[in-house]
Amino acid sequence: MSVETEVCAEGGRLVVVFSGHLELLNVSEVRTQLLKCLAEQPDALLLDISALDVREPLALAVFAAVARQAERWPGIPVLLCGPRSGTRQSLHLAAYKQLLVFASLDAARAVLDDDRRVRPSLSDELLPVRGAARQARNIATEACLRWDLPHLVAPASLIASELVSNVVDHAHTMMTLRVTLRRRYLQIAVRDGSSEPPMLPTRPSPTAPGGRGLILVNASAHAWDWLPCAGGKVVWASLATS
Repeated sequence: MSVETEVCAEGGRLVVVFSGHLELLNVSEVRTQLLKCLAEQPDALLLDISALDVREPLALAVFAAVARQAERWPGIPVLLCGPRSGTRQSLHLAAYKQLLVFASLDAARAVLDDDRRVRPSLSDELLPVRGAARQARNIATEACLRWDLPHLVAPASLIASELVSNVVDHAHTMMTLRVTLRRRYLQIAVRDGSSEPPMLPTRPSPTAPGGRGLILVNASAHAWDWLPCAGGKVVWASLATS
């Protein structure tokens, strides 16, 4: 039996309720589901594993991997809730010591409710037209100036412009640009309607039009990557604020 998941929204958070049997064979499907949840850029991701039978403790590594991804982007906490006694013992291993583990969903909610930090964010829906890149630069510039980050105006506007241009040139779909200020990073993400992964050219032709967008993003950003999401993908990049 594979792992079954039920995802529900709680305000700005997402709760994922697991049931079934967790084995190494179904780790991939669990990871894909959780990455799609991260692509929604929630305030927090709560994983209820109280009904999950962990038959192979090594499979718990999927939660540690997703938590590491969430720390890189979108910079949100991943909270593991309600592990059974045997699972709780496995989570004491060194490989899982960075995981945030709580006895129940309510205990995790209480911690999140006690931390009422508001993460500033600007977003806009853009059409796949030539003027979209200019609008993306304007949004990134406005965000940097609003949040007292004038030194990031140039790289943030370049990254936003290039990510949006890639959608215009390749995906040809509507897109959502979101710029968010986290504790240590300014994060820029573009969600589009294509599931095709972005490709970083290894040897772009100097005479070919385009093709350099992700090279510029790669050179300017602290980190960048992409995640699958419902109906497409999210490509993101982060800039250190200090």
